[in-house]
Amino acid sequence: MSPGWEIDTIVSARHTRGGFIPSSPLSPPVSTRTSALEATVFGVDIQSGDVRGDAPSYALVEFDGETLERDVVSRRKLRRRIEAVEPAIVATDNMYELAADKDELVHVLGSLPTETMLVQVTGAEQPEPLSRVAKRHGIPYGKEPMREAEAAARLAAHNVGYEVSAFTDTTEVKVSRGRSTGKGGWSADRYTRRIHGSVKRTAREVESALATANLEYEREIREAYGGYANAVFTVEARPADIPVSATRSGDVRIEVERVRRDGIEFRPLAKRLDHVLVGIDPGTTTAVSIVGLDGEVLDVWSSRTSDTADVIEWIVERGRPVIVAADVTPMPETVEKFRRSFDAAGFTPERDVPIDEKQHRTREHPYDDDHQRDALAAALFAFDAHEDQFERITRKVPPGLDRGEVIARVVAGEESVEAVLRDLDEDDGQDEETTDHQPRELTAEEKRIRNLERQVERLQSHVETLEGRIDDRDEQIEDLETELAVTRQEERRRVRKDREVTRLERRVETVERERDEARDEVEALEGKLERLKELWKLDHSNFADVSAKRAGLVPVKVIEKFTKGAIREAHEGYGLARDDVVYLRDASGAGRSTARKLAAFEPRVVLKDGGLSEVADEILFEAEIPVGPAADVAMQEIDELAVAREDDVDAVIADWRQRAAARKRDRKAAMVDRLISEHRAGDNEA
Repeated sequence: MSPGWEIDTIVSARHTRGGFIPSSPLSPPVSTRTSALEATVFGVDIQSGDVRGDAPSYALVEFDGETLERDVVSRRKLRRRIEAVEPAIVATDNMYELAADKDELVHVLGSLPTETMLVQVTGAEQPEPLSRVAKRHGIPYGKEPMREAEAAARLAAHNVGYEVSAFTDTTEVKVSRGRSTGKGGWSADRYTRRIHGSVKRTAREVESALATANLEYEREIREAYGGYANAVFTVEARPADIPVSATRSGDVRIEVERVRRDGIEFRPLAKRLDHVLVGIDPGTTTAVSIVGLDGEVLDVWSSRTSDTADVIEWIVERGRPVIVAADVTPMPETVEKFRRSFDAAGFTPERDVPIDEKQHRTREHPYDDDHQRDALAAALFAFDAHEDQFERITRKVPPGLDRGEVIARVVAGEESVEAVLRDLDEDDGQDEETTDHQPRELTAEEKRIRNLERQVERLQSHVETLEGRIDDRDEQIEDLETELAVTRQEERRRVRKDREVTRLERRVETVERERDEARDEVEALEGKLERLKELWKLDHSNFADVSAKRAGLVPVKVIEKFTKGAIREAHEGYGLARDDVVYLRDASGAGRSTARKLAAFEPRVVLKDGGLSEVADEILFEAEIPVGPAADVAMQEIDELAVAREDDVDAVIADWRQRAAARKRDRKAAMVDRLISEHRAGDNEA
């Protein structure tokens, strides 16, 4: 960044697929590469000489997945071949065979084509001998440089190894002036505007290309007279994924550079999955659980629609099965197929596990359904059965060896621990002695030469920085002189805008206050209107024999049908309460629960049109709620309201009470007759 930027106008933003948002750090993207065989892989090993010497030669193997091409090349020819072929991977067993130290390694990484990775197939910071890695993956190996180069190429083609990276997946795209704006002259202003306008136009084209490609980026712009002095886009992508290339033409230049890391980073080509125990519950819904060799539950999943391939893919993405377990005996055929697919050991309990034991064993682990519980229980019971064996094997495995690999070969392959350890340790001693993965100590003369070279580079870089700083300062002076008038004009425009904004904000506050007052007034008027409607309905009763004061009238609450829904609607509409006069417009069809629902309100009387069912009539009679025909009462209905004469209502109640008394006497007489009959029947039997 130019030292003079602190006095320029900086515009910063972050672009995503949804627009611009405030800048925030992002995690580096994860590589989605699945196979190295989509392109050529170079395997490289030193043939002769020293990487710190003048003319080391390299054994080079080009591998495309089917054919091999071998050659011995110089360092310069190796670089030209890499630039010409652009292989997907340059693989080696020791990254310091290509560079004398870390600084030179960074330079080598920066010179590789964009799509080419440097891969160390023997590991990361603490690599293994190449012979051990090749043997573990079944790759042919020999100690000759050409055989080692071939082994490195084949291992990388099988996604074995770590990518060596000194750069992030973030790229800076800088759009700036392609020439100086110059000094003075009668056409200087027009010339400056043209250059800055070209930079601005190109920056917008770059931004449009980035947005069209759905790339996330941050933008920093230094505005200048007539347009932009420069624009820097920090893009979350590699240069190969960015639809912009470095160019310089006329007034504008575009620079594309990857962002450097603080150090060297190792990223695995393919995630190395741990050995695990798998529990499976087959059926219409297939459930699978993954448990680590230490008994930790890693994942549980179930599906009704997934086929065998989907289940296998789900398992493979989470680990390498050592044991495939079921919760029933014998093992179901479906589970047995999965076991054979992974060449794993099988586990079944001595008897089918009861549900309560499964629930107890899985009580500390979450699951979504019974199928997941059964699969999880199967894996946990398998771990319980082999836990002691795992611990014994772990105690025998020396540091540096993968205990999961040993456990898998002992449990699934039925090998002895000693045989596995001997097999893994075979030839390691000699290889470890001859394999050097660290840069050797430099001689005093080499150190002095390297220090002088670095000093020259630093001085050259400092000179370039100072020259760039001078150019920037000259440009800033020109920009500031021309921008002063523009700034004053923009300040006056901003003041006018602020005044207008303040005026509009006050107007908005006034309108909102008037709106709130109008809403309050509307609510008050609506309440008043409802009260007036009720008064109007009562004032316009057309009973000819009712006085002006409506003496002797009683309100009636209308229920359209004798159903629970109609009762509920009436209660929600105007409320049913004790001692109400209720009018059933259609009393037929009510059952026991409907009658009880109405009786619960304890109305004074129920006026009905139509006949009640025997059940409803009995419920209301037992609740001592008077029931009478609506035809005996003179009512006047206005919309949902109704009124009736008090005398008519009292007459209906009195009539019901007489009938109720007679009904009770009849019931009592019938009960006495039944008792007498039962008594006589008993005497006859005696």
